Amino acid sequence: MVSESPVGRLYLLRHGETEWSRSGQHTGRTDIPLTARGEEQARVAGDLLRTLRGDAQPAPVVWCSPRTRAAHTADLAGLRVDEVREDLVEWDYGDYEGRTTPDIRTEDPGWTIWTHPVPHGETDEAIAARIDRVVADADAELAGRDVILVGHGHASRVLIARYLGLPPSAGVGFAFDPASVTVLGHERGEHRIDLLNVPGGLVEAPPPPADRH
Repeated sequence: MVSESPVGRLYLLRHGETEWSRSGQHTGRTDIPLTARGEEQARVAGDLLRTLRGDAQPAPVVWCSPRTRAAHTADLAGLRVDEVREDLVEWDYGDYEGRTTPDIRTEDPGWTIWTHPVPHGETDEAIAARIDRVVADADAELAGRDVILVGHGHASRVLIARYLGLPPSAGVGFAFDPASVTVLGHERGEHRIDLLNVPGGLVEAPPPPADRH
C-alpha cells in the first residue's frame, strides 16, 4: 500500500548482456563486464526510459547496484546515479555461481532458483528482506518523483513480486531480459504493474496511471 496520491512510478532497468547472461550462467558476485552488444542495449534502454518518462518532472532518483555491469549500463543509458545500493545486487548463488541450470540439475534434479535451496548462497527469505527495504525506500520517494533502479535479473523479479505483496518465489512469473525496462505503478494507493519486460524500440509512451495527477 502506498500513499493515496503518489506522483511517481518505479522504473526497473536490468543491465545489458554479458557473456554469462548469454550463456545462461548464474552471475551473482562475479563482476563480469558487458559485451559489445550489451553496451549497445544499454544505450537503447536509455532512449526507451526517456521515451517512457517523457517530460515528467522533477528529475528521477536513480539507485544502482554496485556491480560493474549495472553501473556501466546506467552510464551508457545516460543516467546520473544518486546512490549505489548493495541491496540491489543479484541473488547470491553460492556454490552454483557461474553454472547453468542444466549443469546444476545433473547433481540436483529439477533445481530452480525459485524452488530449491542454494548451497552456501542466499535464501529467498534473505533476498526478500533486502528487497523489501528497497521497495519501502522507493515508496517514500514515489510520493514526489519517479525512481529508477538499475540492477539484475533474478533480484529484480523478486522486487516485482514483493512490490505486489507476493512471496519471492512468485518472481518466476515475471520475465526480465537484459537491458529491458519494467514499470511499476499504482492505482488508488495499490501497487500494480504498468509495463513488464519492455525491450528497446518502444516509441510510444503509455498513458499515465488514472490517479497519477
